[in-house]
Amino acid sequence: MIKIIGGSGFIGTRLCKRLEKANIEFEIIDKAMSKSFADKCKIADVRDMKALSRVLDSGDVIINLAAEHRDDVIPKTLYDDVNVQGARNVCEVAEQKGINTIIFTSSVAVYGFAPIGTDERGEINYFNDYGRTKWEAEKVYREWQEKDPINRKLVIVRPAVVFGEQNRGNVYNLLRQIASGKFVMIGNGKNRKSMVYVENVSAFLEYSLGFENGVHTYNYIDKPDFDMNTLVAKVNKALGKDEKIGFRIPFMVGYGIGKVFDFVAMLSGKKFTVSSIRVKKFCSDSMFDTSVAKSGFVPPVKLENGLANTIKYEFVDKQEGEVFFTE
Repeated sequence: MIKIIGGSGFIGTRLCKRLEKANIEFEIIDKAMSKSFADKCKIADVRDMKALSRVLDSGDVIINLAAEHRDDVIPKTLYDDVNVQGARNVCEVAEQKGINTIIFTSSVAVYGFAPIGTDERGEINYFNDYGRTKWEAEKVYREWQEKDPINRKLVIVRPAVVFGEQNRGNVYNLLRQIASGKFVMIGNGKNRKSMVYVENVSAFLEYSLGFENGVHTYNYIDKPDFDMNTLVAKVNKALGKDEKIGFRIPFMVGYGIGKVFDFVAMLSGKKFTVSSIRVKKFCSDSMFDTSVAKSGFVPPVKLENGLANTIKYEFVDKQEGEVFFTE
């Protein structure tokens, strides 16, 4: 059976819907109960090896989506506890149970502020604890696979920023600002962003179940990559608004405002949607390449259509339902 660790979250829920439609047996393992698949969910924390041992069985296929990923995690040790020690726990239980397939969602954050077009061969140059611990986790999984390379399969998927219906992350926040008419462009808007529609990365995770034994590492990106000017124009068009971008502020001004919010957050202990690192991320190129096409996979939804689906669901039809908070 397929066991999806962290399956109650955003990507996990969409993946489970695909597996259910394909009549593929699965079970969710998560520290929080799944609202969509409560009857197929068992409670266990990836940090608790004994709990994992109770819910994993011989012959299972593990898909590990569990992660500590926000920029403002407190305490910082959670990154290591969940992402790295969690990987060690998964591998230890897999060793005990004779489980030979692990699919792990890492992140393009392992490359840091990478050169445009960085692919799977790119230099590992993370700049934060999230990227560092995702890389450390990858090494843990590779060590597990190397102990029995003929019989074990490891798939490492490194998505860019994932968006879609019901998500409450950075892309949603951007779409909401544009929809409200309060959006302000920081910088010249020429920086390009790689994005991932949730249905597509879920479909790729499902597709990777059929890979042969060995190690398979893929960036997951939906093409083409839009620059911020193009992205904002497309969102405005989908909302029936003027595609022209209005007020802009220079990067250094926006970065300075972010620093002010950092200082206030440090003094008050409050979390804000504005910070210097988020301004820097917004204004940086984060455009990656991928060899996914060589695997034979074809995304079921075009990126522009995924964007339109999300805008329609969230801001035109304004549908209600379960939401997922991510970066």
